[in-house]
Amino acid sequence: MRTNLFRSITTLAVLTSMTFSVLAQSSGFDTSRMDKSVDACEDFFEYANGSWLKTTQIPPTESRWGTFNILGDRNNAILKEILENAVKTKAAKGSDTQMIGDMYATCIDEAAIEKAGTKPIDQYLKAIDKVKTTADLQRQIAALHDLGFPAVFSFGAGPDLKSSNDVIVNAGQGGLTLPNRDYYTQTDAKSVETRAKFVTYMTNMFKLLGDKEAAAAADAAKVLDIQTRLAKASLTPVERRNPDNNYNKITVADAETLTPNFSWAGYFAARGVPSAGGFNVAPAKFFKEVNAMMADVSIADWKTYLRWMVVNSAANSLPKAFADENFAFFGKHLSGQKERQPRWKTCTQTVDGALGEALGMEFAKRAFTPAAKARMNTLIDNLMVSMKGRIDGLDWMSSETKKQAQAKLATFKRKIGYPDVLRGYKGLEVKRDSFAGNLIRSNQFQIKRNMADIGKPRDRTRMGMTPPTVNASYSPQNNDITFPAGILQPPFFNFDADDAINYGAIGGVIGHEITHGFDDQGSRFDADGNLKMWWTDSDRKQFEERAACVVKQFDGYEVQPGLFINGKLTLGENIGDFAGLTVSYYAFQRSLEGKPRPANIDGFTPEQRFFLGWAQVWAGKYTPEAERQQVAGNPHSLPRWRVNGPMSNMPEFAKAFGCKAPQKMVRPDACLIW
Repeated sequence: MRTNLFRSITTLAVLTSMTFSVLAQSSGFDTSRMDKSVDACEDFFEYANGSWLKTTQIPPTESRWGTFNILGDRNNAILKEILENAVKTKAAKGSDTQMIGDMYATCIDEAAIEKAGTKPIDQYLKAIDKVKTTADLQRQIAALHDLGFPAVFSFGAGPDLKSSNDVIVNAGQGGLTLPNRDYYTQTDAKSVETRAKFVTYMTNMFKLLGDKEAAAAADAAKVLDIQTRLAKASLTPVERRNPDNNYNKITVADAETLTPNFSWAGYFAARGVPSAGGFNVAPAKFFKEVNAMMADVSIADWKTYLRWMVVNSAANSLPKAFADENFAFFGKHLSGQKERQPRWKTCTQTVDGALGEALGMEFAKRAFTPAAKARMNTLIDNLMVSMKGRIDGLDWMSSETKKQAQAKLATFKRKIGYPDVLRGYKGLEVKRDSFAGNLIRSNQFQIKRNMADIGKPRDRTRMGMTPPTVNASYSPQNNDITFPAGILQPPFFNFDADDAINYGAIGGVIGHEITHGFDDQGSRFDADGNLKMWWTDSDRKQFEERAACVVKQFDGYEVQPGLFINGKLTLGENIGDFAGLTVSYYAFQRSLEGKPRPANIDGFTPEQRFFLGWAQVWAGKYTPEAERQQVAGNPHSLPRWRVNGPMSNMPEFAKAFGCKAPQKMVRPDACLIW
């Protein structure tokens, strides 16, 4: 699903993060961050990062702080230099330099944004105001979707989950403002407080649009009612992890029967989207509720809801008063952020979101060398061999299923650094006139390009992330792993560090992404990327029993009093950490074969440094609000348990540090899958 660019400079959840105060050590490892007074066998996360945790404060502009942040900041500084140079350059119209320069210039020009007021969205609000009938309403929803404004449901082109080479339309749940359905349905004190603050936020935004106090409050209540109905019909974050829950391919005629009050034929026509063949409408229960709401929610209330979706989405391209209200809710209340990020930083992120290929290739030229790419390929090669060996050595999996698993592994593709095939931005107009205008045109361009894919063979060369992104991924539909240039930097990938550190850090990340192909979700897709069960029934039962062990372990981790990690929500990422670290460890051991044993460095053996490499890249601090947000909807466990969780199951870790039961880093009921 594509990201709405209007929300790209809103405070959003990120993975995890951490900063390294010292990265220039020849060893590529910062021993000063450790707290050696902590017993490594009781809490390895504290042992590896305790001094850093005690002395580091979360900056007021952040809701969390750690590796991803510092690396993101470093990458942003490079992007800032590129963009400031582009602003000063008289480049040819339509060139990458012209587009990124003009987009950044309009974003950074807060005076022009103030002067424009609500003018950038006035035409869309006026169009909403003209809605009189249900047919008008449905045409307006289509028009807003063309512009990138989220309304009622999500809609976009993507692979057919059961025929991955085919690109089809996918219509899914959506239309919410809060992070997920649970924020609307849970009745604990914090959830009730959040909804009250949400109503206050909406009221203030409607007042900024010109509504009187009473009318604004009434409008906010209407929006909450509509979104609550949409939320109750939506899948939970855990339910969405089941691919079967996200697949319901039907014909347009069948869709008309599913939602007789909503004309799909009319919607497709309004958007100029081909309707031949089937499309995915999931979950069905969500669209049944949309159908009911088309009949029993008044046109006036729908218009209020659409007004809200426009102004909230556009908040950060509007005057400061709008952006401040947006930050007060999303930044301060939901995330615990004290101050907004400097404008230049949000603008680099915005340009990266809108013109990521153009900006990212300039980044890659400066930050990612051919030598680094070659070394990364070698690491991946070694990890793939290690994973093959792990599959062969499983005592609980039959030869039949092993054969299928090996066939899938053999077809893994990799994307490293940046796209091999550039799509460009021909046809996109970026001007130095209006920030919101540039965002709207960028949205329209990307949406139109996405819609043009319908009915065509899938292009598997696309990367899915921009080159400066500090992240990595596995795609079950593509059966590929992706490592942007942004993450292939210290401390994840340090050209000057010893192999032990690199195998523990970036090697663990590589192993994590490889084993996503064999976690509870990825394992449901075959070598061609199709949702298809390739396991024997007995083997699948064995897998699920082992997965249940992981769920139980993480369900027991208490983040705050009464707040526990959701083991089912985080299962896939936890399996990735468990298996990825194990696969990388044995790849490292294999790399030592036939060579003299490496000398100890900083007083640590190569094996100890391997585990320290992983532990330090996951150090991070969160505000209490950000912790709650992570637990509520993020499939990644919090950093402490990304370290202690997998390592406490590994006899290899226990041997390296001399840990023995009943110490906490030695689990008597250890979980083992891959």
